Amino acid sequence: MQNLFERQEGVPKLNRNRDRNRTYAQAALVLGLMVFGRMALAGTGGEEFDPIWQSLQGWMQGTLGRVVAGAMILVGLVGGVVRQSIMAFATGVGGGVGLYNSPTVIESIMSATIHPALV
Repeated sequence: MQNLFERQEGVPKLNRNRDRNRTYAQAALVLGLMVFGRMALAGTGGEEFDPIWQSLQGWMQGTLGRVVAGAMILVGLVGGVVRQSIMAFATGVGGGVGLYNSPTVIESIMSATIHPALV
């Protein structure tokens, strides 16, 4: 592939300008599609995976999630005592809180919509 910024010997100036103009036109087209897009839609298919997601969400926010979060906190507490530092305990608490709240965060991200600016 030729570098457009290098001096190209033996290539007429007209061909270099045409290649450069084609590159600019492609970049303008991509930029225009990104800027002037009317609506962004997330994927609407995949209903066959809903039971799996509901199971994972139930595990993370149900009794299993509480047990795992409690275990994280206990392991962090033990690690904090061994290292004589509170940071291991804080990491365990952060992991437990993150585990419990991750389904809510995932739902918020995946169900985000962008309303069109021009009506």
